[in-house]
Amino acid sequence: MIYLRLFWEFFKTGLFAVGGGMATLPFLYSISDRTGWFTHAQLADMVAVSESTPGPIGVNMATYVGFLTGGVAGAAVATVGLITPSIIVILIVSAFLQRFRDSKYVNGAFYGLRPASTAMILAAGILVVKATFLQNGVAGLDWRLLALAAVLLALTNFVKPTQKLHPIVFILGSAVIGVVLRLAE
Repeated sequence: MIYLRLFWEFFKTGLFAVGGGMATLPFLYSISDRTGWFTHAQLADMVAVSESTPGPIGVNMATYVGFLTGGVAGAAVATVGLITPSIIVILIVSAFLQRFRDSKYVNGAFYGLRPASTAMILAAGILVVKATFLQNGVAGLDWRLLALAAVLLALTNFVKPTQKLHPIVFILGSAVIGVVLRLAE
């Protein structure tokens, strides 16, 4: 029964999470609240791991949750559940590609989906910020993490020599700093 539930939960997520992997976060928070399979803190860790591993973040997170919940079989079931809606839509669209290509309704639908996916990604970002920086409310704000985020933002956006560095440099650097900060506690 757990496998059927995993498939269904991630099928719904894959069906409605338009806009990429980060758009799945609100659905994952909802799954966490309804099922208790993982905590919000574990979800924040999943985001970090999924962002730093190869592959789409949504698929990585589905695989991770499936593995936590049902082992290797659960990982496979959750992943298949997440990607099945996309496969179905791709098959339908490819069958009617010529008709859809010039459709004002399809173009209008995608035009309307852009702000919706942007809002979902923004909501996911807010949830990640809350989970990362405000674990115990404003009083529990970890200024070291906030400072690290500010430095990374500056290095990746405003400092010319570091703008061209590969993201893995920043990921690995942040991991090393995180280890040092934790060991210093």
